[in-house]
Amino acid sequence: MPTSLSRSSIACAALVLTCASLLAGCGDDDNRKPYNGGDAKIGKQLVTQYQCGACHKIKDIPGAGGEAGPDLEQFGRASYIAGGIPNVPPRLVAWLLDPPALKPGTTMPNVGLTEQEARHMTAYLYTLR
Repeated sequence: MPTSLSRSSIACAALVLTCASLLAGCGDDDNRKPYNGGDAKIGKQLVTQYQCGACHKIKDIPGAGGEAGPDLEQFGRASYIAGGIPNVPPRLVAWLLDPPALKPGTTMPNVGLTEQEARHMTAYLYTLR
């Protein structure tokens, strides 16, 4: 025979379990696995080819000391892209393909990447820690 107290206790327990499961994913983001949808080595070549370093500071890319865009030296640790887009592979691929479509008014241009190029660049960017 359920009482309001037992319903309340069940609801409270459910809330606690939900919070605990959500918090289980929190912590040091170094535990994120690398993105396997592209080749990071090719991605690094593409970042150089498309001259991303003209606007961004990127370690291991010769001459990539740009200051117009954000520093990408630890991009793999970032929680967000462009200050508010969750930094998850599908969103990063979409961002690289067409930044203004995700954030109207951004200064990041659409440089005409193919989807596979964006996947390679995503793989590379997640190595930056």
